[in-house]
Amino acid sequence: MVNLVAAQKPLIHGLMKMAGIRPYTIEIESGTTMSFWVPSETISKPKKKEAKPQIIAKPTKPVVVLVHGFAGEGIVTWQFQVGALTKKYSVYIPDLLFFGGSETDKTERSPRFQAECLVTALRKLGVEKCIVVGFSYGGMVAFKMAEMYPELVQAMVISGSILAMTDSISATSLQELGFSSSSELLLPNSVKGLKALLSIAAYKKLWFPDRLHRDFLEVMFTNRKERGELLEGLVVSNKDINIPNFPQRIHLLWGENDQIFKLELAQTMKGQLGDGTTFESIEKAGHLVHLERPCVYNRCLKKFIDSFLASNEAK
Repeated sequence: MVNLVAAQKPLIHGLMKMAGIRPYTIEIESGTTMSFWVPSETISKPKKKEAKPQIIAKPTKPVVVLVHGFAGEGIVTWQFQVGALTKKYSVYIPDLLFFGGSETDKTERSPRFQAECLVTALRKLGVEKCIVVGFSYGGMVAFKMAEMYPELVQAMVISGSILAMTDSISATSLQELGFSSSSELLLPNSVKGLKALLSIAAYKKLWFPDRLHRDFLEVMFTNRKERGELLEGLVVSNKDINIPNFPQRIHLLWGENDQIFKLELAQTMKGQLGDGTTFESIEKAGHLVHLERPCVYNRCLKKFIDSFLASNEAK
């Protein structure tokens, strides 16, 4: 029987190419590769199907890097943002390690390692400066990128994420949501579990036939062992948390009804991050704010990026 989610992939891929981005795989080091969607004009278009595209140019517009969360690969997460961004910006969408076609034979599973690999890839792709947009798990990776590579990351937009998943935040959040572990919540292995995740992540109740849920589980929840290890590598002790003094401008763009990382967490984080951080919420949206209210989200996102770029040019 045809997997309906897999069958939709060629359509999404076609729409992404029409919007001006194409797939490209880059080797970080031996045993580690990352899949990307990159601006079409930066890579060659081989005449033969078996030939691999090559990097032929650096990005010519301001670079925006979109970093996905835990329940879907890059272009599935950001499918409603690409068309709104590619006219004015050079858009790069990675698949983090163990998502999409990205993989490694290394045993490291921390957000720091994801950030290191992502930055190495971006530099190999010719990116010298960028604005990073991080959602959920991708937001934690984005924070690490900004902390370790301030010369690369100029500004950030963070949605539904926090600086780090401390053991107290993890325990409190899971207890409030009624789950015993992060894996039970974020790595569902049944239609019932996926429905529970979606009911928490979305503001409005979403209805899909069970077959579609099964197909989504089969396509989007691969590398289960490694992703479980990623979740284990996410939680850090409260005493190990040190809030960096970020030089970047940071915009927290939140779904007002986010149940996973609630509005109060975002507002507390704004205070911790200091005067360079702004906050904005979108009503009638949950954790999946960029998918539930894409037009509003895109408008807020572009407003921040344009404002940052204008103020940067004025300096």
